[in-house]
Amino acid sequence: MSLALAALSHAPSFGNVDPGGTIFAEINDALGEVRSFVEDFAPDVTVIFGPDHFNGVLYSMMPPFAIGAQAVGVGDYGTFEGHLPVDSEVARELHALTIAQGIDIARSERLEVDHGVMQPLEFLFGAGFTRPFVPVFVNALGKPLTPMSRIRMMGEAIGRAAQQLDKRVLLVASGGLSHNPPVPVYDGSPEPIQQRLVSYSPSKADRAAREGKIIEGIQAIADGRASSAPLNTEWDQKLLDVFRSGSLTDVDNWDNDEFIAEGGSAAHEMRSWIAAFSALSTAGDYNLVVDRYWPVRTWGAGFGITAAIPNAV
Repeated sequence: MSLALAALSHAPSFGNVDPGGTIFAEINDALGEVRSFVEDFAPDVTVIFGPDHFNGVLYSMMPPFAIGAQAVGVGDYGTFEGHLPVDSEVARELHALTIAQGIDIARSERLEVDHGVMQPLEFLFGAGFTRPFVPVFVNALGKPLTPMSRIRMMGEAIGRAAQQLDKRVLLVASGGLSHNPPVPVYDGSPEPIQQRLVSYSPSKADRAAREGKIIEGIQAIADGRASSAPLNTEWDQKLLDVFRSGSLTDVDNWDNDEFIAEGGSAAHEMRSWIAAFSALSTAGDYNLVVDRYWPVRTWGAGFGITAAIPNAV
């Protein structure tokens, strides 16, 4: 009955576009530190909070958050495709315990997850991993978004629920810091875009072609042939300082529109970090044992890797 946390950025560019200098080696070194931390903690189950990029969760049903009792990987950017080793019993128990606290969280018996969930799990456990986990979808792109306080309260509820399990629970957060990729918006868009945001089941060839274009665009930024919105390192550090301090109620005053204005179109992926750190905070004050950050301008993204454990452990 103990908690630990690993919070990681994800990026389509990882392994596909060289960020230059020693950054990629440094990121891999930090991932090694987190893997060692996880091995020492020896979790019985992992609960990962992550977004979706309109690959698995669409406007056919867009909940603010959902627990997956069964899940499949869509296989984007080289991540695993197919049935995943979800601990369905734990997932359903967590769902019931969270609902009982007054948090209206959805349950899915076939949650489709993309690289926003799979990449960090593969960072930690390797491709084709078999370790049991529970995915928690946190909506970061499908507007309108809930107030930030609801994410904190949802995370706290799941943290309290996790402590009722007779298990060692690793909390994982997945999401980028400041980054500004093109993100489609349903309201006001032409019908073809709206249809894409409601139903999407591409062939492998179509998916590969789309991902190839995205990687080409990132490579053009890395080569200096294209520009991207500047990173907001000050904003990144503001968020990281909240997680470092444990003053998570500070997020309650954060405005959704300001979040995008400061951090970019996909900055709300940090909702996953807010949820995970809030869950960890229910075990008391915590300490960051890994705390690394890179403003990767060649990827157009701030990249963070952290790990934390309650001080009482």
